[in-house]
Amino acid sequence: MSPRRNRPRRDEIAAVDAERARHGVPTVQQWRDGDWQIRAISGGASVKTYRCPGCDQEIRPGVAHLVAWPADDRGDLTDRRHWHSGCWRARDRRGPNLQRGRGAPRYG
Repeated sequence: MSPRRNRPRRDEIAAVDAERARHGVPTVQQWRDGDWQIRAISGGASVKTYRCPGCDQEIRPGVAHLVAWPADDRGDLTDRRHWHSGCWRARDRRGPNLQRGRGAPRYG
């Protein structure tokens, strides 16, 4: 009788997709305005500047945040929005805070 093997074999370990690990796993959240897919973006994966639609402030590179888009296929990639995590959680309690002029640049 051979001794019991406690470690999994290397061929049994699932390979982690580096892109998926970097960008997070999307989850679906239900809100009053429909279902939304949410993906958390870590600070290391954030490389561009975005504008949060909740507070109208910039999300700088290196800041952890989340991306939300409609989950029921009624939208496309242009419907993705980058939000501060706190702004996303508070979006039912406050309205949009749009303060920039029409000629100001849009991010994201």
